[in-house]
Amino acid sequence: MQKKQRIHFIAIAGSVMHNLAIALKQAGHEVTGSDDEIFEPARTALANHGILPSKEGWYPDKISNSLEVVMLGMHAQKDNPELKRARDLGLKIYSFPDYIYEHSRDKQRIVIAGSHGKTTITAIIIHVLNFCNRKFDYVIGARVRGIEQTVKLSDAPVIIIEGDEYLSSALDPTPKFLRYHHHIGLISGIAWDHANVFPSEEDYVKQFDLFADQTPKGGTLIYCDQDAMALIIGKKERADVTAISYKSHPHASDSNGQFSLVFNKEKYPIRIFGSHNFQNINGAKEVLKKIGVTNEQFYKAITTFQGASGRLEMLGQNQSVAVYKDFAHAPSKVAATVKAVRETFPAREVVACVELHTYSSLNKKFLPQYKDTLKNAQTPVVYFNPEKVNAKKLDPISASDIQSAFANPKIQVFDDATKLQSFLLSQNWKDKNLLMMSSGNWGGMNLRELSEKVTSA
Repeated sequence: MQKKQRIHFIAIAGSVMHNLAIALKQAGHEVTGSDDEIFEPARTALANHGILPSKEGWYPDKISNSLEVVMLGMHAQKDNPELKRARDLGLKIYSFPDYIYEHSRDKQRIVIAGSHGKTTITAIIIHVLNFCNRKFDYVIGARVRGIEQTVKLSDAPVIIIEGDEYLSSALDPTPKFLRYHHHIGLISGIAWDHANVFPSEEDYVKQFDLFADQTPKGGTLIYCDQDAMALIIGKKERADVTAISYKSHPHASDSNGQFSLVFNKEKYPIRIFGSHNFQNINGAKEVLKKIGVTNEQFYKAITTFQGASGRLEMLGQNQSVAVYKDFAHAPSKVAATVKAVRETFPAREVVACVELHTYSSLNKKFLPQYKDTLKNAQTPVVYFNPEKVNAKKLDPISASDIQSAFANPKIQVFDDATKLQSFLLSQNWKDKNLLMMSSGNWGGMNLRELSEKVTSA
């Protein structure tokens, strides 16, 4: 049993950091934290567990020799005054992945990596293991029905980790997924992202090659052979490593648009759709086979899986329109999500809106990666906030820059959220679906209210 510790979080309000803080508080540790910006849902979650900082900002006087661990969030910069104080005092400083690894040294570590699909694959694995009443820990980037937090740490013998390729912390430029030292690793697909830290596609792809090479002797590397780069990396010879490839799970749909998995001539109805999700399902199945889940258990469990929060999540529908939100923001995710909606509802037009919000998506040099990503939408729409471009110290972008990069002159471009909302509400929504894709917040637009207005029109 791990001894109780005094732990302070620098940048406690991050999406995964606040969940780790809560998990450690629930385990009996004394937890404090700081952050200069605290948004929902972190604010309410931290308050509910009694660890919401009394005020925003950085306070070096919170750092003393009485602390046994200082946890450094990605949001904290190298010149952070609390970090400087912790370093001056010689305190033990962990990044998020370092701490997870230290906690799971004696566990079987399963890491799910990939530019897209990793959250859904991790969510399926968690769902099936819960269904089978297995004892396990996990780290995931989105909420899943049936689990309270996105981080669970206990004395379980195995941990399932959604492995992000982004940097570990301001002090450690190593991709997070290289810090977990997996026994079983999965690569779902590779498409250049995070241009602020990986300035070229070659730099980015190299990180996944390093991840695959890190698979230990006796370990397993699982990869999607329908993704060109994952296939190249997965097929590479590695001594005493078991390589397993997977592709889309066989499936069928009925006249009502209900999709089912097909296995041994049996059909198993499922609640998610899209060709990318049929790949995700099979990837998760291969991982689960390696840890003793039978086919019978898998197919019984998968029929009740409702998806990860924010991944093709339905906000509302009526007889002629459905409204979905999705976390898609990188080019490969946008293309896959639009394609999924178009293929699933062939009789309906798709109004596909994407918010350019990340450093990569607002970068003129990266924008051409979005070429043809909205080609399956009858009404393609792009929104961006010029203030975000300025804040990230990037060159200004224009509507013509976006239309040229997407190679789609039909694209409607908005830099004002109010005007975007007015445009959407002015549409005739008969036999159309609305898809809102972003990792941002649409300039404060309330998507549930928008959905209610669209579906009641």
